[in-house]
Amino acid sequence: MASAQYRIESRNPLLGSLLPPTPHFQSLYADRSLAVAVAVKSLADPTRQQIRVVHIPSGEIVFQTSEISH
Repeated sequence: MASAQYRIESRNPLLGSLLPPTPHFQSLYADRSLAVAVAVKSLADPTRQQIRVVHIPSGEIVFQTSEISH
């Protein structure tokens, strides 16, 4: 199995059936596509909350939703 290279980050609570039931969620993924899919499915409203997927070795944000100002 490839080593985990992607991390999901968010200031918002992450909820969803694809995530472990823990308040301090820290899951790492070897596959970029899987990390992005889990990230999007983990927010109640991805159009209004920010979440990002980070490539751990480089620190590059490979996916990010926009956060709408209120």
